[in-house]
Amino acid sequence: MNKPIRKIILVGFRATGKSSVGRLLAEHLGVEFLDLDQVLTRRYGEISRVVAEQGWDFFRAREKELLREMITLPEGVIATGGGAVLHQELWPAMRESGLVVWLTSTLELICQRLTLDPLSGNQRPSLTGGDIRAETAAVLAEREPLYRAAAHLAVDSNRPVAVVAGEILEIIRTDPGLPAS
Repeated sequence: MNKPIRKIILVGFRATGKSSVGRLLAEHLGVEFLDLDQVLTRRYGEISRVVAEQGWDFFRAREKELLREMITLPEGVIATGGGAVLHQELWPAMRESGLVVWLTSTLELICQRLTLDPLSGNQRPSLTGGDIRAETAAVLAEREPLYRAAAHLAVDSNRPVAVVAGEILEIIRTDPGLPAS
């Protein structure tokens, strides 16, 4: 019998609920919750400022370093940034270190959440400079195959946070084929 899963790595596009779901999962599992974007902000400053002053390459390099650091932790729930999946060379280590869950959402709900979230401007700078719907659609089309390939399973996050977290916990409890962490 597999030992209980003690590490979950949440991946998915911006505003799919990784932080909210992650907090609930961590609380239920009795492990630490780590939000990659929050840790990056504490270390380097607001993401929008870092990107404006240092560029996306600098930001992605720091994101990659931090992701590498976090996946070595023995347990916890990690909410990655939406672009963390771009670091494909880290996928094997992610998948070996814990359960990688892709939170999916519709284009409409992502755009609605981004528009309503007061932190979006500082924490989620534009990736293309385009309008929010066009940018989200284009980047989602590019990243969805990456999320699918990196994750052990996908969970629909178009529902209340407690329902999404509950589904993940139920899958962990009932699926013996999931990797142990």
